Amino acid sequence: MLNLHPAVVKASQEIHFFDNAQNYARGIDWYRGKMPFSFPHQITIEKSPAYFITEEVPERIFKMNSSIKLLIIVREPITRAVSDYTQVLEGKERKNKTYHKFEKLAIDANTCEVNTKYKAVRTSIYTKHLERWLKYFPVEQFHIVDGDRLITDPLPELQLVERFLNLPSRISQYNLYFNATRGFYCLRFNIVFNKCLAGSKGRIHPEVDPSVVTKLQKFFHPFNQKFSQITSRTFNWP
Repeated sequence: MLNLHPAVVKASQEIHFFDNAQNYARGIDWYRGKMPFSFPHQITIEKSPAYFITEEVPERIFKMNSSIKLLIIVREPITRAVSDYTQVLEGKERKNKTYHKFEKLAIDANTCEVNTKYKAVRTSIYTKHLERWLKYFPVEQFHIVDGDRLITDPLPELQLVERFLNLPSRISQYNLYFNATRGFYCLRFNIVFNKCLAGSKGRIHPEVDPSVVTKLQKFFHPFNQKFSQITSRTFNWP
């Protein structure tokens, strides 16, 4: 979506430089080589979701550029965990492999408590990851994007990002149109070029046992509150 802005250029794929030891060992020149060409007035961006949760990444990025601006997109934590599960499930099904139900992975069978060893749950404890980043970067260098709102009403979220990046306001409602078939907003770059998210987006999530949802809501609630306090962003989460 930010690629709609004329003063933003983006890497064509996830680079996985800072979270992948093999790539990181290739050095900063290798990383630069993965970046698009840009003019002095433009901002270059790349995104690799694993950066946020990988322990070594904040220090590595700090060593490269301590004044860098950082964007984090978050969704309601349970929705994000189920989305994570659904992606893995689809991969298993493609290979004709069986997979546990979400409930069995998210809840420890012995203690009947939330299983924090399950990566999909652990990743959704946003405040734990953010606190690691705050050892290196002040909170002012972060902008939190409300991923749920980005799906249902993207323009206000994009305008907040424009302001955070000190960009002139260029993205407008013209650039966004709702595709009822896909259930997502698509992008209009100009009269001839439109783009929608990949077909893998918008997978139908499995129904989750309501008692498990309630247990997860209680578990995530204090972490969510702390995340909101630190970031000064409020979310429409339980």
